Amino acid sequence: MQNAPAAERNKEPILAVLRECVDTVRPLNALEISSGTGQHVHHFAQSLRNINWQPSEFDRQSLTSIEAYRAHHKLDNVKPAIHLDASLPSENWEGIQPESLDLVVNINMIHISPMACTEGLFKGAGMVLKPQGVLLTYGPYAVNGQVTPQSNIDFDRSLRQRCSEWGIRDVSLLSSISQKSGLFLEKVVDMPANNKCLLFRKESLV
Repeated sequence: MQNAPAAERNKEPILAVLRECVDTVRPLNALEISSGTGQHVHHFAQSLRNINWQPSEFDRQSLTSIEAYRAHHKLDNVKPAIHLDASLPSENWEGIQPESLDLVVNINMIHISPMACTEGLFKGAGMVLKPQGVLLTYGPYAVNGQVTPQSNIDFDRSLRQRCSEWGIRDVSLLSSISQKSGLFLEKVVDMPANNKCLLFRKESLV
């Protein structure tokens, strides 16, 4: 099992946001896109037992780690991890059906992937979420074109040096992209270590 120190630090603060934005009693279905090591999904599943969790990853080594966590914890509300490329249309998301999910979670992917993955994330979430379903994203974001503080400016520079298609995205840009897929930015939550949770909700059909 892989262990990411950042995931250990932020899993509880993110869980606290989840508790505020989703029903903690009614049975729900959730997809985590870019599950990484598997630490987050298993932490959430232990606390939110009413939610049936589907982890997913693009990286094959991470898929192995997720399955190791699943074997260790033996939680009946965590499904086997699936291989998922967020840049592809949701029809390619390993059988995830349209309007079948109450929640999509995406942690620390947007800034370390090409924009095609971010666009695919929002387009796909708009397809697979039920009306009034929630997309939660977490990570560092720019606000009104400004990256703050200096540590995030330095981080953004290092990301772009590693890959020209990576970098910290602006909240207003993500809000604009989300609207094209029937989602709207409902809430921005400031988090520890200069990160934020963005909560997008799928509009109901009137």
